[in-house]
Amino acid sequence: MMSSLAATQLVPLAEELDKNKVTPGVLGFIVFAVIGVAVWFLMKSMNKHMKRVDFAEEPDAAGAAPVASGEGRRA
Repeated sequence: MMSSLAATQLVPLAEELDKNKVTPGVLGFIVFAVIGVAVWFLMKSMNKHMKRVDFAEEPDAAGAAPVASGEGRRA
């Protein structure tokens, strides 16, 4: 019952809008620009952190790696 009541009240509002003139406006542009800048900073940070990673594994001098805290245990 509530959905049909809401639909009957929203139909006149939808008829008043011109579908060719509805745009996201300035707020939509600002939100899109902020998301773009945030992604740019995240990618810049990720590249900086990935450059610090050393992928070459060095053999352990003792032959067996000691188990660090949290490794090897399962809950």
